[in-house]
Amino acid sequence: MLGVAADAVFGDPKRYHPVAAFGRVAGALERKLYRDHRAAGVAHTVVLVGGTALAGAAVERLAARHPVARALTTAAATWVVLGGASLADEGTAMGRELDGGDLAAARERLPNLCGREPRDLDTLALAKATVESVAENTSDAVVAPLFWGAVAGVPGLLGYRAANTLDAMVGHRSKRYRRFGWAAARLDDVANLLPSRLAALLTAAGAPVVGGSAPEAWTAWRRDAAAHPSPNAGQVEAAFAGALEIRLGGRTVYAHGAEDRPVLGHGRQPDAGHVTRAVELSRVVGASAAVVTALIALFARPR
Repeated sequence: MLGVAADAVFGDPKRYHPVAAFGRVAGALERKLYRDHRAAGVAHTVVLVGGTALAGAAVERLAARHPVARALTTAAATWVVLGGASLADEGTAMGRELDGGDLAAARERLPNLCGREPRDLDTLALAKATVESVAENTSDAVVAPLFWGAVAGVPGLLGYRAANTLDAMVGHRSKRYRRFGWAAARLDDVANLLPSRLAALLTAAGAPVVGGSAPEAWTAWRRDAAAHPSPNAGQVEAAFAGALEIRLGGRTVYAHGAEDRPVLGHGRQPDAGHVTRAVELSRVVGASAAVVTALIALFARPR
C-alpha cells in the first residue's frame, strides 16, 4: 500500500528509473545474443527475467529479519514497477488535446501510450487507440504487478515487470522479432492470464463509479473477449468497452503492419469524453486492485 501511495503521489521516478536501466541492459544483451530463432530468444528471456527475479529474492532475503526494512523494500519495488500515475497523466493529456482539437499534439503523444502508427489517425481513431491502451495498460502496468507482488513478494514484482518490459521491447510480430521475441511474448501471456481477468472483473465492478454500466461490462467481457487475438488484452478491453458503452477494435495499424481485430462492445465510437472516463475508470480499477491484492498478501500468501 505504501508503494501504491508513492506511485499516486510521485509517479515514476524522474531520474535513474530502474525499468529504464533494465531496458538498456536488455538491449545490450540482445546485441550479443540475437539470432533469428527461438532458442536465442529463450536464452535472452531466461537470463533477463530470471536474473531480475533472483535479484528480487536476494533483496527480500536480506530484509527478511527486519520488518521495517522488508516493508520499505517491498514499497520501493512496488513504486518502481507500477505505472498507474503515468498512465493516467498521459491519458488525461490525450483527452485534453483531443477535446481541444489539437490533432498534431495528440498524434505526437500517442506513442507514449502504445505502438500504433499515429500519422493518419483522426480524432475518433486516436480516441479509440487511447481507450484501448488505457484499458490494456491498466491490467499490465497496475493490476498485474500488484497481483504478482501479492503472491510472490519482491521477486514477483520485479520478475513480472522484467517480463512485461521485455515483451514490449521484443515481443511483437515484426520480421526481426517473430522468432527471437517468441519466448518473451509467451511468458508475458502466461504472466497475465490471471491478472487480466481480475482487471476485467474489477472493471465491471467499478463501472458505476464513473457512470458506466456494470451489466454491459460483464456482458461484453464474457461475449467478446475470446475473439481478440491476445488472450489477455481482449479481457480488459472488452470490459472497458462494455463499461463505457462504446465500440473498440477494428483495423489497427502498427509500424510492422496492420491487423483487423474483432469489434468489442456495442454503442458509439469513443470520443474525447470517453478517453477522460476511461482514465477515471482506470484509477478506480487500480485502487480496487490495491485493496484486493493487499488482502491477498495479508491473508493468503504463505509465510
